[in-house]
Amino acid sequence: MLRALLIFGFISFGWADVLDILMVATLIFFLIRGIRKDSTVLNIVLVLVVLLILQGVVTALNMRMMTVLLNTVLDVGVLALIILFQPEIRHMLNRFAVETGLTRRTGQLFNRLLGIKEEKMGSKSVEELVEAVRTMSAEKTGALIVLQHKSSMEDYMNTGDCFEADINRRLITNIFFKNSPLHDGAMIIVGDHIAAARCQLPMTNRTDIPAHYGMRHRAAIGVTEDTDADVLVVSEETGNVSFVRGGEIQTVNDVKELRQLLSSLMTQEEEK
Repeated sequence: MLRALLIFGFISFGWADVLDILMVATLIFFLIRGIRKDSTVLNIVLVLVVLLILQGVVTALNMRMMTVLLNTVLDVGVLALIILFQPEIRHMLNRFAVETGLTRRTGQLFNRLLGIKEEKMGSKSVEELVEAVRTMSAEKTGALIVLQHKSSMEDYMNTGDCFEADINRRLITNIFFKNSPLHDGAMIIVGDHIAAARCQLPMTNRTDIPAHYGMRHRAAIGVTEDTDADVLVVSEETGNVSFVRGGEIQTVNDVKELRQLLSSLMTQEEEK
């Protein structure tokens, strides 16, 4: 065993080496876990892992030509992958921050340091939003409404029309009216205010989504995979209402259930 360790460059195998191996293994595990749903990127990452292992072997065996060749391939290859897969890398990092709670914790810390008061949706706004969704569901008016939490939605807001308006049932239904110039796209709500409309959202790459879910649902899943936002979707075909959180779709059966969902969000924000 000692001889094998010496071959691979371990003069002394201590706790630091064990920690080093565990950290690398953990990093590779989370990297593969973060992109497991994208088979193309996953295959490329696995090839890179194999090349890194091979690089360690040839370096330990003092194979100079192979070492130079692999170092060149990895240096150029990693840079090319960062450029080619920039959206996927950004998505993976965003998802890691959301799943680990890093976004929420750092947001709370900076808000306290800078004295920024967090915006929360009040009970009046909840009722206005519930009634707007109920009306659009009854009239089968398609709608996509994003509720911002800790993750900033500024990038998505910039793809649409930004404005500042109180949450009002008539305003919401008029925005999503099929002849309205703002109906196509998503509305983003921040606290008690409508911050933007006609916004473009990222589509999910998942292939396991049922066929009866349309583009609005795919966009809702996509943005909740990238951020900690919640999304309300009203189907234009059926009038069904869906609540999307963390990439998972929950069907809302009635107004009472929708009101409870939004009220629970308000309670959770207060607890945080």
